[in-house]
Amino acid sequence: MAARLLKLSSLATAVFASSGFYFYNKQLDLSDLSVVRFGRAAATIISGKDVDGFFFCRGQVHRRSAERLRDLCCANRGTFIKVGQHLGALDYLLPEEYTSTLKVLHSSAPQSSMEEIQQVIREDLGKELSDLFVSFEEKPQGAASLAQVHKAVLHDGRTVALKIQHPKVQTQSSKDIMVMEVLLKAIHWLFPDFAFMWLVEEAKKNMPLELDFLNEGHNAEKVASMLAHFPFLKVPMIHWDLSTKRILTMEFIEGGQVNDKNYMKEHDINVNEISENLGKLYSEMIFVHGFVHCDPHPGNVLVRKCPQSKKMEIVLLDHGLYQALQPDFRLNYCRLWMSLIKGDMSGVERYSRRLGAGDLYPLFACVLTARSWDAVNAGISSVPVTHAEDVEIRTNAALYLPQISDLLNRVPRQMLLLLKTNDLLRGIETTLQTRAASSSFINMSRCCIRAMARSEAMNSLLSTSLKKINIFALLHFFTCSR
Repeated sequence: MAARLLKLSSLATAVFASSGFYFYNKQLDLSDLSVVRFGRAAATIISGKDVDGFFFCRGQVHRRSAERLRDLCCANRGTFIKVGQHLGALDYLLPEEYTSTLKVLHSSAPQSSMEEIQQVIREDLGKELSDLFVSFEEKPQGAASLAQVHKAVLHDGRTVALKIQHPKVQTQSSKDIMVMEVLLKAIHWLFPDFAFMWLVEEAKKNMPLELDFLNEGHNAEKVASMLAHFPFLKVPMIHWDLSTKRILTMEFIEGGQVNDKNYMKEHDINVNEISENLGKLYSEMIFVHGFVHCDPHPGNVLVRKCPQSKKMEIVLLDHGLYQALQPDFRLNYCRLWMSLIKGDMSGVERYSRRLGAGDLYPLFACVLTARSWDAVNAGISSVPVTHAEDVEIRTNAALYLPQISDLLNRVPRQMLLLLKTNDLLRGIETTLQTRAASSSFINMSRCCIRAMARSEAMNSLLSTSLKKINIFALLHFFTCSR
């Protein structure tokens, strides 16, 4: 431990000194200096404790470290907030001190000034606000890591929502990812048990897609078409003539956040119906289509009564982050969940191994379901969720952090966003107090069965076609040989 602390202190001092000289010469702003503060904070957190003190005060150390990480994300904005949000969503993978502290990043992202917003509109749409809109609300409806949303009224009277990218995000994102990569490699060098390079790999892959708002618009239209048979789903219509890579203009839809129980009570919306329908949407996306909206935090999932039909609707927003699942992965994932629901332990082991968990398959099953090993053995559909079990799972997330880190580096990259999605959906169910409902397992089972039946039918059809081709080939051979 002492050797590690010496390494950390030396590294932090070197980074701080060299970076300070560089920043002074480049005259960068304070957001860049936060990278130095991150290195200095890491040294302070660890070196301030002896070995016994560290483990005795583990929770306090986690809390202070999480607060410093939150401050770093807010100072650096952009990509750092996005990664912080990702970590904050991993309720059953990371210690509670981190997830509870980082969750605020979903609702307290820094805002761009009105001057910056006008400049982006001027550069991308080539016109002034007054030329495009009758009115434009300067106060944003919400600010996120990459953009903020403003309400406006077009000259034809339609109300729209403009998602406008923060002006510095494009240029800073690649540099931010490089900084994260260096820091994570340094942390892994100091503490080999903690390997979180998957964070950088995911950021490298997903950030360019999330920064392209035209891609987000196409995702929105694809999922709206794919799930059009669900009358309760509402996806905002895109105004392509007022959309660019940095601006997405869409239909403005009023609604309350999916975790706002007071809003639902005021508008007579049934929380059990919301939870069941949300489960239907995501089961179909994951198991049947393999095209998954991977950012269902409460700010991106609204609920409302449709003004025309007066029926309940779920409004799905922010379509920048999707995961396309490979067919073999998706079917093995279906079979694994069927095994977990039934308590088929040989199936749990078999399909967990196929999905890359190896000998860590018991941990993988617990991480995936956020259930104890006893509940997994019994079959998760037959054992109700209890508060004591939830506490046990969250405690184990801190105790088994090195093993969880190893697991996340083993499994296919497709699994990482699914784990995040699972945790966000569980968080919504926990808030609505519907997590113990059996309807979610019924919907999952139906979708898994449909997906596997469809695959078997396709394989059967392909096999029949190949047999016919072989017969025709033989007939052709014999005919030609006469």
